[in-house]
Amino acid sequence: MLEKQGTTGEPWTAVLVSVQPPGVTDEEAGEFLEELAALASTAGANATSSVLQRRSTPDPATLLGSGKAREVAGEVEASGASLVIFDNELSIGQQDRLAELLGARVVDRTALILEIFAQHAHTAEGRVQVELAQYSYLLPRIRGYGMELSRMGGGIGTRRGPGETKLEVDRRRIRKRIHRLEAELERMEAVRRTQRKRRVKAGLPSVCLVGYTNSGKSSLLNRLTGAGVPVEDQLFSTLDSTTRRMALPGGLTALLSDTVGFIRKLPHELVAAFRSTLEVVRDSDLLLHVIDPTRSGTMEARTRSVEAVLSELGAEELPVIEVINKVDTLDPAARQSLESSRPAALQVSARTGEG
Repeated sequence: MLEKQGTTGEPWTAVLVSVQPPGVTDEEAGEFLEELAALASTAGANATSSVLQRRSTPDPATLLGSGKAREVAGEVEASGASLVIFDNELSIGQQDRLAELLGARVVDRTALILEIFAQHAHTAEGRVQVELAQYSYLLPRIRGYGMELSRMGGGIGTRRGPGETKLEVDRRRIRKRIHRLEAELERMEAVRRTQRKRRVKAGLPSVCLVGYTNSGKSSLLNRLTGAGVPVEDQLFSTLDSTTRRMALPGGLTALLSDTVGFIRKLPHELVAAFRSTLEVVRDSDLLLHVIDPTRSGTMEARTRSVEAVLSELGAEELPVIEVINKVDTLDPAARQSLESSRPAALQVSARTGEG
């Protein structure tokens, strides 16, 4: 997992910061911070406190403004935090100014998610995809002949990329590395295309599970196919596509696939890098959109986030069945409300087998 910070051997401690427009409700803002805390925990950091600010327009220098930045600095000092994680994307200028003002390393949401993907990439293709996303994120943040890449040396926002790590890495070398990674992915995609042709030739209908991360897609795959895929109660535990045969009534058979979960503000670099893995979504005959209803305040926002990624993949026109998972955790009133608001959705529990 995540390397310990410095020479102390202690885990990273972090102050969480979220800047939201005035229209976001208190419940939504609270759940956004909870999600950020879950991301931080998945990456290996302990959140000590959180700060929420509402702004109509972000401050161009620090996103927060000087007054709120001083408040965050106070939180950092009081808690002894070594890291400040923003639920927003920061420019390199904002990141540097905030690091100086706050006296701690500063990481934005994109870098945090990239860190998690780097930790969870276990296959050769997954590692190449993550490295490509890392360099795509890094390239526009290069200054002059290069930037201080010590932040890639270890820890959240600093994880060493699998390739170049020296301070003198410049745009030309990064672009060259990106081209090599893209060529390597293309070779892997050629193998994937051959596998897809075999499935099409077999005449088996293809069904794909899509949904927000940690909505229970892998659990549902196991329940429907007996796949035995490892299931963990954490974000982005699954990065690689898994396909299994699924028996249908009447002796029919279909192929059921699970792939990486989506998330609010999923970095475009990751969508682009994982496009070949996510081809299984676009090539499907039917999508099962797995929805977690336990976060009622942001359920609609999460649904829209999934729909936005499907649109980015060119899969928005595919037929979709909504599958509301984890209904065993809901009371009767909540289930009735869901039935009224989403009458076409199927209510199931991958854990108990209900539905």
